[in-house]
Amino acid sequence: MAQGLEADNCFYIQNEAAVRGKNRIDLATDPPPDLAIEIDITSRTQFNNYEALGVPELWRYNGRSLQISVLQDGKYIKGDRSLQFPNFPITELNPQYIEQSKTAGRNVAMKAFRSWVRSQN
Repeated sequence: MAQGLEADNCFYIQNEAAVRGKNRIDLATDPPPDLAIEIDITSRTQFNNYEALGVPELWRYNGRSLQISVLQDGKYIKGDRSLQFPNFPITELNPQYIEQSKTAGRNVAMKAFRSWVRSQN
């Protein structure tokens, strides 16, 4: 890859056991993260770097909306559901909790979201 990348956050979910306990991840031998999250308020995420790494799912928040992209046949396509969290309507919930965070505070919004998640079990 001619360019590097650094996700705002990335997570191993399905492949967590493969990297558990490692101090450094080597993408030449280790699997890529299952999910990468980019907050694109000032710059645009380049999909081709994540595609080259084979990251199955990329979320991008642009300050107004959340876009979920899933890797299919080596290219990202826009999705409306997460591969990692298929039962959570993330794109519908995101604006609600972002707005609550702005008006009531981050802690209140986080507690409300956690409560909602627990109620789904």
